[in-house]
Amino acid sequence: MFVLGLTGSIGMGKSATARIFGRLGVPVYDADAAVHGLLGPGGGAVAAVEAAFPGVVKNGRVDRQALGARVFGDGAALRRLEAIIHPRLGAERRRFLAAAARRRQPLVVLDIPLLFETSGEARMDATAVVSAPHRVQRQRVLRRPGMSEIKFQDILKQQVPDAVKRRRADFVISTGLGRRLALNQVRRIVSMLKRCQGRSWPPRARRGRGISRPSGGWGYARNRTRY
Repeated sequence: MFVLGLTGSIGMGKSATARIFGRLGVPVYDADAAVHGLLGPGGGAVAAVEAAFPGVVKNGRVDRQALGARVFGDGAALRRLEAIIHPRLGAERRRFLAAAARRRQPLVVLDIPLLFETSGEARMDATAVVSAPHRVQRQRVLRRPGMSEIKFQDILKQQVPDAVKRRRADFVISTGLGRRLALNQVRRIVSMLKRCQGRSWPPRARRGRGISRPSGGWGYARNRTRY
C-alpha cells in the first residue's frame, strides 16, 4: 500500500485537491476533520483538553476560539495541547491505514496541513504539495470570514514557506491555473502511484524509508511550475 502525504499552506486549495483524490476512489485521511472530531461533542480529547485548559469546553465541545486564545503565543501551552492531540491523531491515523490495508487499497492519501512542519514526511512513501501563486493564495484567504491581512501574515510565519515545501515535495500540484489542470495532475499522480510499491502494513522495522522510486525521481512531478 502506497502512502502519499498531501499538504499545502493556507489558501492553496489542499482541501479541494483532497476531494479530487477521493472522487478518484483514493481513500483520504483528513487530519483537520479528525481534530474537529476529537474536540467536538463526545470527542476523545474533550475531557483532557478541559483538564489542561479549564473553561474552554462549552456545551460538551471545545470552544476552538477560546482554546486558541489560551495557546496563542504561549509555547508551553501549545506543547501541552499537542501532547494531548497528537497521540490521539496518531492512533486514528493508524486505524485508517490498517483498515485500508485490510481492503488491499493500492494507494491512500494522508491530508496533513502541517506535514513538513512536524517532520511527518518521514512516515510517507511520497509527498505532494498543493501550491498557487501568492496573489491567488492571498485573495482566497482574505475572502474567509474573520480573516485579516495581519492574521494571514501571522499564519504564514508559522508555516514552512511554500517555496521550501515545493522543493521538498515529490509532487507539486498547481491549483492556480484552473480546476481542470489540477484534476489532470491528480489523475496522473494516482495512475503512477497505484503501480508503485509502497510500504507493508503493519510496517516492519527497516533501514531507510524502504521506498522504490523510479530512477531519476518521479518525472514530471519534479518540474516546478513557474508563475
